[in-house]
Amino acid sequence: ENFLSPYLFNGKITQPAVEVVSLYADQISNSTTNPDLTTGLARRFKLPLYRTIGEALRLGGKELAVDAVLSIGEHGVYPVTRLGVREYPRKRFFDEIVSVMRRSNRYVPIFNDKHLSYRWDWAREMYDTCQKHRIPFMAGSSVPLSQRRPEFEMPANCVVEEAVSIHGGPFEIYDFHGLEVLQAFLESRKGGETGIAQVEYLPRAPLFQAAQKGRWSLELARAAMRVEFRDKLPDITRPIGGVEPWGILVTYRDGTKATVLKLGFSGTRWNFACKLAGERNPRVTSHYVGPWNNRCLFMALANAIQQFFVRRESPYPIERTLLTSGALEAAVRSRAAGYEIDTPHLNIAYQPRDFRALRESGESWKILTEETKETRGFAERPLRRQ
Repeated sequence: ENFLSPYLFNGKITQPAVEVVSLYADQISNSTTNPDLTTGLARRFKLPLYRTIGEALRLGGKELAVDAVLSIGEHGVYPVTRLGVREYPRKRFFDEIVSVMRRSNRYVPIFNDKHLSYRWDWAREMYDTCQKHRIPFMAGSSVPLSQRRPEFEMPANCVVEEAVSIHGGPFEIYDFHGLEVLQAFLESRKGGETGIAQVEYLPRAPLFQAAQKGRWSLELARAAMRVEFRDKLPDITRPIGGVEPWGILVTYRDGTKATVLKLGFSGTRWNFACKLAGERNPRVTSHYVGPWNNRCLFMALANAIQQFFVRRESPYPIERTLLTSGALEAAVRSRAAGYEIDTPHLNIAYQPRDFRALRESGESWKILTEETKETRGFAERPLRRQ
């Protein structure tokens, strides 16, 4: 909807910076309880709906006929791996996209929603292909682009002793967002990103035993949760609302320690805390996604993607999502194996970019408030100031 209609970004009604000229849908559901929007959307906006990715990119002709590609390989009915991960077709989409570019000898920006692939070798191949052909490539989570409450920026050249990122969603698909939130902060530490040496998934009992042994900080996690709960902090060592917690312990190559925690059940829980060297108290913040659950997250993300398409440069390094894709895949394997996974293949170093201009400042939530009734589908949204 944010590519087809005006949307709010930092308190301003923003027109899409691109024109959508074609669509491809891998699956169209016939569900009556959760009706598919594809055909209605195509009809309303007079968009051609093609049978294949190649036809959509060529607009039915013989050559690449678009200037950028938005690839969302999620939702739908797909197999589940033996490790419990849905086989979303991001790599297949990518391969078909690049095939058209190769035949036309013209390479345009690609945005890949979420992580690159559930398989590390495919994720790495996608990255290497873009490097080889100099394809502008952007991917990742919408959450790091949301408003930070309270406001917090990592100090320049700071040394991070430890960090915690907390979410309240399902296994794997929300663990990825937790890793991206973590990485969006930690990549700014002194020296930049150095890569990840080891990843370990831990269920509740081993997780809190590890905290007692000093492998990660329970107090840092409590500090992150206080941003949300204030003085009504629940006991995070026990299931919150009957939901079992788990954690992913990440050890970076430079020795920095970090943990991604799943606590309770909430699709909008995105809390962060870190302990900086030389400081007594932790730095804490949370990501506010706006009203209407996570739907409003996509306004800032759509704006960032559109700017990427126009400028042909990602607002943050694609290496961030390459690294989080690999860390997530290692966490999935650790969960199945029951022990930590060494990750020499995640020797991925990069320098961060300042992407503050593309983050939501919170001005939009003075217009679109928690009291604003949510619209359904692609109906007009109440974007005028109240």
